[in-house]
Amino acid sequence: MATTPVSQTHDDAFDQHSSAGRLPSGVYVPMLAFFTPDDTIDVPTTQRHTARLLSAGVTGLVVHGSNGENVHMSRRERREVIEAVADAVRHESDSHTPIPIIAGCGAQSLKETVELCQEAREAGATHALILPPGYYAGILNKDLIVDFFHQVADRSPIPILIYNFPGAANGVDLDSDTLLRIATHPRVVGVKLTCGNTGKLARMVAGAPKVRGGRDDFFVAGGSADFILQGLVVGAHGTISGFANLAPRACVRIGELFDQGRLREARELQHEVARADWLAIRYGFVGVKAAMPYFHGEGERSCAEPRLPFVKLDEKGDAVREIQHGMAGTLAIETALAAEARN
Repeated sequence: MATTPVSQTHDDAFDQHSSAGRLPSGVYVPMLAFFTPDDTIDVPTTQRHTARLLSAGVTGLVVHGSNGENVHMSRRERREVIEAVADAVRHESDSHTPIPIIAGCGAQSLKETVELCQEAREAGATHALILPPGYYAGILNKDLIVDFFHQVADRSPIPILIYNFPGAANGVDLDSDTLLRIATHPRVVGVKLTCGNTGKLARMVAGAPKVRGGRDDFFVAGGSADFILQGLVVGAHGTISGFANLAPRACVRIGELFDQGRLREARELQHEVARADWLAIRYGFVGVKAAMPYFHGEGERSCAEPRLPFVKLDEKGDAVREIQHGMAGTLAIETALAAEARN
């Protein structure tokens, strides 16, 4: 387990330096979960991956998202992962530029959700990412959902983001009107739109300041690397993308090219990233883990096993060959960007 939880100091530093509480724009990475051969949390690999992502220039980290297998972990293990990431951040980052650590804290009841937020704060998280409680989706109406998020925001010791991912919430897909109702609460500070609806994203960018008294303090991000540029064009503040576990520099570069007005180059890079990310979407976290040694070296092979009931993809099978072929272009770009950063 990480030796030094950083909850108070890291969170306070983030609050002190952030503007109006809004998360800084950029690429956020929903980190993979790493396990040892005897099925415990692999803290050294978790911290090595944290350092790798920070050196690539990402803005923030997400633990216990859908790429992070949080549903396969006990609460003790979830805390252990947050502590490991927060400890690595403390050692690897500039204290004058705090790194947001967003922890997935979704649960089906208000009570457990708030408890998870409290535990995440104690372990070092600065924000919580909350799914709608979709188990009883058939009798869950919009008013109950809005009230749920507002009560979580009232009771959580850290600000919260809405996680709109119908696939992980029993089909619950929050429309922009409902999201904007939730966004009226000052401690709801953002939304991750894994639904992939860029029209909804545009409405959130335009509508959030209006429901927040004119303040531009609500972070709007797509939840996939295949529409980073599309989101930026309509005003998104960044992306929270699992594919950035593999190609963080390529994801960051899309935003840099857009900011520099180099749209043709940004489109070309987005095309390549979208092609590769489609495989990550299709195969899920199992596919992303299968690609880890391909992008980051053979040393990542043993620690990138999924937890049962999932098993790793056959290294000589069609799926891994398809992943290697489909991601080859992005791998070449990522390798070139890493070399450029070293020179």
